[in-house]
Amino acid sequence: MTKRIGILTSGGDCAGLNAVIRAIVLHARGRYGWEVVGIREGTQGLLDRPPRAQTLGPDDATGLMLRLGGTILGTTNKGDPFAYPMADGTVVDRSNEVIAGVRALDLDAVIGIGGDGSFRILHRLARQGGFPLIGIPKTIDNDLGLTEMSIGYNTAVGVATEALDRLQPTAASHSRVMVLEVMGRDAGHIALAAGIAGGADVILIPEIPYRIAAIGAKIEDLKRTGRNFALVVAAEAVLTEEGQHKGVGGSSGGTIRYGGIGAYLAERIAQATGAETRVTVLGHVQRGSMPSWTDRMLASAFAVHAVDLIAVGKSGRMVAWSYRQVIDVPIEDAVAHFQAVDIDGPLVKTARGLGICLGDA
Repeated sequence: MTKRIGILTSGGDCAGLNAVIRAIVLHARGRYGWEVVGIREGTQGLLDRPPRAQTLGPDDATGLMLRLGGTILGTTNKGDPFAYPMADGTVVDRSNEVIAGVRALDLDAVIGIGGDGSFRILHRLARQGGFPLIGIPKTIDNDLGLTEMSIGYNTAVGVATEALDRLQPTAASHSRVMVLEVMGRDAGHIALAAGIAGGADVILIPEIPYRIAAIGAKIEDLKRTGRNFALVVAAEAVLTEEGQHKGVGGSSGGTIRYGGIGAYLAERIAQATGAETRVTVLGHVQRGSMPSWTDRMLASAFAVHAVDLIAVGKSGRMVAWSYRQVIDVPIEDAVAHFQAVDIDGPLVKTARGLGICLGDA
């Protein structure tokens, strides 16, 4: 019997999503002869009548797809179907409508590509609706539990590292302190990895409290060695010295959007040291890039394993990367293990060994 499997992308976009879609189509059709249906705009597409979806075939699984950023299916990080905000201000449970959308498409299983928030919703929908679900992890923040790496993280770090490479010569030319604000909603993985790779002098992450005085002392130390510039990289979720988040533009789906810590730090560093400071906020540049080879490889390996799990009748599993192997773990276990930066881990130790200031010295 021919199977029909659905794919949806959910949550924030990142590099590598189209590489996942491509690999699912190639493996599901080529190895098993299954039909593959792409669901538009995540669960939002399943709420429409008829559900917004498209059949995916060989023309959608080209080499161009492998290189393309974003997602051809579209995505959303709003509209939790269990608490869906209506135009009149009320909130209603539309989960049964989403499940009806899966049934209307005659799907035998769904592969969801998302992060912890998406997986919580999709796993609950799958259990309520009785349809098989396999999760593929993607998050540039790399904070999803039980996988060493998620799709999008490697590319985001590469973009941030390149930004530091570009900021260094202009900082030296004008004797400035350059502050780079990178994404990292609740974890500092991007800032820490890019800061080490890009030769930052100061790395600030939400897991380690800092003092402006410690940052100023580091910059003064650099001056004494004859250096006329410094590079500072900070995750967007870093608090002010007073313990507050910097937010911009209200909220998205009820969640405050962070932004502004870079400008705050630049002002405080200038006051403490007298240095001329400038700020660069990378923002969504980290999401929209062509995927790195690592994200393409990871996307392809995850997709093949996800399709094979459906073939053997598995459900409620998330594929993961562990010790150079693709494994699978229960979705509920993955979302229950938030993966912040380990402050005693190897990258923090590396940064300290290189003399990088983490703000707490």
